[in-house]
Amino acid sequence: MGLIRAGVSAVTSTIGDLWKEYFYCDALDNDVLVVKGRKKTGHNMGSDNVITNGSGIVVADGQCMIIVEQGKIVEVCAEPGEFTYDTSSEPSVFGGSLSESIAKTFEIIGKRFTYGGDAAMDQRVYYFNTKELMGNKFGTANPIPFRVTDQRIGLDVDVSVRCNGTYSYRIADPLLFYANVCGNVAQAYVRSDIDMTLRSEFVSALQPAFAELSHVGLRPSDLPAHVGELCQAMNSALTRKWGELRGLEIVSIAINSVTLPEEDANMIKDAQKNAMYRDPGMAAAMLAGAQADAMKAAASNANGAMAGFMGMGMAQQAGGVNVQNLYAMGAQQQQQAAQTQAAQAQPAADTWTCSCGSVNKGKFCPECGQPKPAASAITYRCSKCGWVPDDPANPPKFCPECGDPINYEDVVK
Repeated sequence: MGLIRAGVSAVTSTIGDLWKEYFYCDALDNDVLVVKGRKKTGHNMGSDNVITNGSGIVVADGQCMIIVEQGKIVEVCAEPGEFTYDTSSEPSVFGGSLSESIAKTFEIIGKRFTYGGDAAMDQRVYYFNTKELMGNKFGTANPIPFRVTDQRIGLDVDVSVRCNGTYSYRIADPLLFYANVCGNVAQAYVRSDIDMTLRSEFVSALQPAFAELSHVGLRPSDLPAHVGELCQAMNSALTRKWGELRGLEIVSIAINSVTLPEEDANMIKDAQKNAMYRDPGMAAAMLAGAQADAMKAAASNANGAMAGFMGMGMAQQAGGVNVQNLYAMGAQQQQQAAQTQAAQAQPAADTWTCSCGSVNKGKFCPECGQPKPAASAITYRCSKCGWVPDDPANPPKFCPECGDPINYEDVVK
């Protein structure tokens, strides 16, 4: 038994004249997941649960049709069109827009039966809604742990988040959905029959999905802008319950808002602010601003401006730092960073100095014939006074004889 494409394209009234009987399904409402096919007969008044050889079956866009014999799936079609049921043909699988695993699922679930040429005792046609099912609301009644990391400032804390929004899903494998969810429904299986279960499992899967996103450095406030990654993480978290068991998959997620408790939000802000002041320049700017505010407050001191300025001076002395020192530290760090960058960008020297004092470019000294020292024999010689360190591998930063800095130009190759 199998399906053969019918070489016709006709309206419903004409189809009734072409076949003894045919099965079809009206447009599926968004709330309907599965519905039993309707049988329309011409002169044949047989049982509704028997498909006569040569009957027609119509499949519309966004639908998947399966034929069930004695409770077992024997045919599947997700391609729109008109088909003829032929008992002499082999089983057929028209996957259409369904996942590639549909054929493998059919091999596992589908099972052929023979009845000695007679019709099966019970045959049913079911139509599945394979369109994107939208408007499923979710919300986190309880806060979900979320790990916030920031390698730049060494931040690694666990916070609690709440969120709400909507998601959409679709039936990607109708065979799994039939075998493990709806079964031989009498007429229709609707979304309300499974919505509560799906919503609960969706919210439970948010925690491992959030953990996966926080691992790559996303913050809670970044989640609405990364719904694509969230969909992938949710499908990964729901693989066993939704994908492998029910044949469902998440299509899209829309997050309205992500909120943190006030104490968690303030903790992150304080950590970021404190990390910003590790830069001496930023700390100096903050201190200068604080001193300016203090001077304004001192000038308006009710006990006299002089008393206010004296108190401000005592506070500055007790603090142990001042704006000038911080600015100097910042300038020094910038200078050191610039020197390091310049040294890294400086190309390797083409010349090397032999022990006899000759400066050479080749592999051997033209004056004494000594070979160019290997990389492990690199040493330093002060370019100002000629001093050579006892331990070439660990030269000091400054020459002990003249005080000149030891830098890249002092390397002797």
